[in-house]
Order: sequence, then C-alpha cells, then structure tokens
Amino acid sequence: MEELLCIGCGAPIQTEKKDQLGYTPQSALEKGLASGELYCQRCFRLRHYNEITDVQLTDDDFLRLLHEVGDSDALVVNVVDIFDFNGSVIPGLPRFAAGNDVLLVGNKKDILPKSVKDSKVTQWLTERAHEEGLRPVDTVLTSAQNKQAIKELMDKIEYYRRGRDVYVVGVTNVGKSTLINAIIQEITGNKELITTSRFPGTTLDKIEIPLADGSHIYDTPGIIHRHQMAHYLSAKDLKYVSPKKEIKPKTYQLNPEQTLFLAGLGRFDFISGDRQGFTAYFDNELQLHRTKLAGADEFYDKHAGSLLVPPRSKEMLDFPKLVKHEFRIDEKTDLVFSGLGWVRVSGPARVAGWAPEGVAVVTRKALI
Repeated sequence: MEELLCIGCGAPIQTEKKDQLGYTPQSALEKGLASGELYCQRCFRLRHYNEITDVQLTDDDFLRLLHEVGDSDALVVNVVDIFDFNGSVIPGLPRFAAGNDVLLVGNKKDILPKSVKDSKVTQWLTERAHEEGLRPVDTVLTSAQNKQAIKELMDKIEYYRRGRDVYVVGVTNVGKSTLINAIIQEITGNKELITTSRFPGTTLDKIEIPLADGSHIYDTPGIIHRHQMAHYLSAKDLKYVSPKKEIKPKTYQLNPEQTLFLAGLGRFDFISGDRQGFTAYFDNELQLHRTKLAGADEFYDKHAGSLLVPPRSKEMLDFPKLVKHEFRIDEKTDLVFSGLGWVRVSGPARVAGWAPEGVAVVTRKALI
C-alpha cells in the first residue's frame, strides 16, 4: 500500500500507537480518505480545538532535532518540571545548544506550597542547570495549567530572542504542550483566532507559530527521558507524579529504624539518629504507610500492588525493583525522589531513599 502522510505535519499515518507520530484512529482515517483531508490526531486537534498534544521521538529523531537546534541561530526555551528536575534534563542539550542562548522555564510552580519563595526556587533551578553544564541567560517560573506568569515569559522571550526564531524544547510530561497553548493565546489575544489558524509542521511534527516580525516559535515534540517515574505508571496513576493542586505537607514523628512507604513507588528509611519530625511533600492523594524498618522488605513483597498502590497488581511484573540510596544528613535537607516528591530531613540522621531502578534519589538544601 502507498504510504499515507498527514497533510498537516507530513508524518506517516498509523493507527496502532497513540503516543507516537502520525497516530489517527481508524474511523478518522476512513473519513480523511473519503474527504481527501487526512490529518493525524495531533494536527486535527490543533486545527479544530487548539489542543497541542505531546508525541514521542525515537533516538534518531531526537538527535536530528538537537542537530537542527544546534545549527540554528535561535533562542532555546528549555521547559523543565520544577517537581522533577532530574527527569526533565535533556541529555546532550548543553553541547548542542552551546552557541545559542538558553532561557530556562521552570513549570508547575503552582504545585509548590505557597510558603516557598520564587526567588529560592529560581536560584535552585539555575544552580542545578549549571551542574548539568547548562548556562541559562535567565530562569523563569510559570504555571502553564493556571496560566501564571505567561506574559512575563513572553516578555523575556521577546527580550532575549533579539529578532531570532525560538525553539521550545522539553521532555515528555513537563507540561510543555499546555505552555505552548498558553503562549499561543497570549500572542493572539483571541481564542477564536487560534482555533481557525493553521500552524504548519514538518516531518518531525514541529509546530510553527508565526511572530509579527516574520520569525517563528517552534514547538518541538516531547523528548523521551528514560529515567522518569512517569514511564512506570499507567495513565490512571500518572496523577501521582503530575499533581494538579498545591501540595499539602504531612509531618511524621519517626523513631530510628522506622520506614515510610510512598505507596508502592518508593520508600524512606530513618536508619539512625534522634527521634524527629520528617515532613513529606507528595501528591495529596498518594498513600503513605509507616512500618518498622526490620520487616520493611517483607512488607513490600507482600503488599506491593494491593495495599501499596500504585503500581497495581497487574503492573508488578514489569515494575522495576526498588534500589537503595543512603545518605548522612547533618542539616535541614530535602531527600528528593525524582518525579514523585521529597522528604525534608532536619538531621542529624542517617536515612535512605528507595526508588525504581534508574530513577534518581538526590539531596538538596531544603527549599522550605
């Protein structure tokens, strides 16, 4: 059969994999063939509903995209998830973007407790970016979901791009598509204009958003980061790693040799130290269970997938084993479970964080 291509972005049409390039439902494919206007689902939703949805890139697509960014004289807007910086880092971006200015955007600021100062988060994000070899010209905090600081972001983009094109890049699940939709609304100032506009794409499904001076903002597909907690969860349970509401901290008074299970996704051990309070910052619906450290392994083996969910019992076969990361804490420190949340430790204490193999557990100076 002749290969069918989306007339919006040029991606080969396919009906099997919803999260990959060119997907369209079988019924839509038949209608498109009949009408002569065949769009993939992503372009159809963009054209008719102003919805930009993320797709996944293969490693080859990813490298081509990075080369394209690196070969362009442009401003690179790198969107990261404040809640999951480690899972937001794009491997190789500092090398490919070396000749271009990078504006770092920390999304999902609305999830942090209101007691967290923006200036502290901005400084922390900038320091972490430097550790990864990225030297952003500036750092902006936004909430795409609540459309917070979108105008401030657009003002920064306009200031730093100096008439150049703009590439918006980010891994999957950082809220980049929601942010792009908010930017489109900010640029046009009229929702009705958006739904009737056609933003052309390329074979990489890159969306071009025209600017008044003839330059463009390019929305690029979400890049897969293989160490994100989100990859180990079903669609139903993604809410636990992508909170939509402000986190309400919970404090637990623990004795040494006690454990907190973070549903079945992770575990916090208080190994030794004086009895003290530990404050947990996770999605408000994530179930935390306290037990004794001595029997914690057996407790997990027995209850993961039933009492400790997610993951669900049917997902346990493919769920990675939990790996231990041990730390000695001497001052107020956050023990961060990448993509899930963190536990604030006052110290002194010896503690351990357990996370699925490949998912980072790291420490940082306490944000609160």
